[in-house]
Amino acid sequence: MPPKGLHVASNPRLNVFRDCSKLVKTPNGLDRRRYISAYGYTQAKALVYSKYGEPSDVLRLHTHSISPSHSTQLTLRLLAAPLNPADINQLQGTYPTRPAFTSTLGTPQPSAVGGNEGVAEVLSTGGSVKTVGKGDWVVMKHTGAGTWRTHMQTDESSVVKIEDRSGVTEVQVGTVSVNPCTAWRLLRGFGGLREGDWWVQNGANSGVGRAAIQFGRLWGFKSINVVRDRPGVEGLREELRELGADVVVMEEELMERGFGDRVKGWTNGGRVKVKLGLNCVGGKNATAIAKVLDEDACLVTYGAMAKQPLQLPTGLLIFKNIRFEGFWVSRWSERYPEEKRRTVEDILQLTREGKFRDTPVQEVKWNWDTKEEVLKEAVQGTLEGFRKGKGVFIFGDT
Repeated sequence: MPPKGLHVASNPRLNVFRDCSKLVKTPNGLDRRRYISAYGYTQAKALVYSKYGEPSDVLRLHTHSISPSHSTQLTLRLLAAPLNPADINQLQGTYPTRPAFTSTLGTPQPSAVGGNEGVAEVLSTGGSVKTVGKGDWVVMKHTGAGTWRTHMQTDESSVVKIEDRSGVTEVQVGTVSVNPCTAWRLLRGFGGLREGDWWVQNGANSGVGRAAIQFGRLWGFKSINVVRDRPGVEGLREELRELGADVVVMEEELMERGFGDRVKGWTNGGRVKVKLGLNCVGGKNATAIAKVLDEDACLVTYGAMAKQPLQLPTGLLIFKNIRFEGFWVSRWSERYPEEKRRTVEDILQLTREGKFRDTPVQEVKWNWDTKEEVLKEAVQGTLEGFRKGKGVFIFGDT
């Protein structure tokens, strides 16, 4: 029998005990229980998958143990991890990059851990770690890290330390790396926008869309924002205007004959150019966005929610010389890690100053005893339309 106060780990193949009586104090002053074996192994749970398909069919909750850190290794406890559309695409096997299936966690079949984004607290470090220490907050430097888990072990080189975590929450830090960084780069890297210039986007209510509206306002750019019709759309229009949107229209309005005349009315008779279009939808919607653009403008595609091909009228290429480009934040992060680090710091500073508001979220509490079905339902729910906010795992008593 285990000694009093200790319990056998829930994975029956592990001959270790879990200490359920040790509480640790978090940076926010909250008591959280830490599960540690009698031999110093950290007990962890992860949402894993060993084949591609719908989240509800392929995800399962796996319990395993993590050995003490050594060399340049870090043992991390996840604090918050969002549920992004790209995460679901990876589970479905349709995303360009997919984590390798391995047996590292002792799963019955080779598996990968879901999730690409999140913030974690450093619990322990190996003897050769130089840049981070116990208690620091870090975000993932690369995609494919597998953040849908209570704890993980990774190399020091795989994370970015949050130098100043004052004035920001776990959710704000945990959701900064993908959507806000995408919006920042889209507006700064394409179109050559200057103060007073106009830009147009579809998917304006998305995480990227909301961030782009706010950054555009801060930098003096004027925006036309397209959203889909839905219950309470007038409230949504007002919400986006409060964030800084100059014009908010529904998709049906974008498609109407004569929409270009309305654009001229907003842009001083067309004398102020619409230099940039941002597309995350595709299909006819994206074509209509492109037709709004002026000569020598740029349309950047960073998503394809409609799952329809981008249709480009020849005249836009020949006579208006419009450039069509793509942007993938994962590739940008891989190629320019230092620029990503600076972007993360800049966005968090705007958050502290009250100049940037993070997207609405639906928190999903993940404690040690949270059931597998609860977690799987939260991931599957990401596929539902018109959600009230982005799903985010909030790790509590783990």
